[in-house]
Amino acid sequence: MSPVEKRSVTIRGHRTSYSLEKPFFDDLVAIAAARNLTLAALVAEVDENRPRDTNLSSALRIHVLAWAKHGRA
Repeated sequence: MSPVEKRSVTIRGHRTSYSLEKPFFDDLVAIAAARNLTLAALVAEVDENRPRDTNLSSALRIHVLAWAKHGRA
């Protein structure tokens, strides 16, 4: 099991953080590369589209899972 690592990002001028296990983070980086996005841009996109009652870390994990299942999220 991979430990959870906390990371920080700036979204629309606001600094925030999320926590992901390394495999989720690695896949998130790969998704950003496949879509020709920066990691920050992908995180901002997921943040913008997530339900307000879902935290950012969970939304990122769901995004990675959806990509793995469907090749997109």
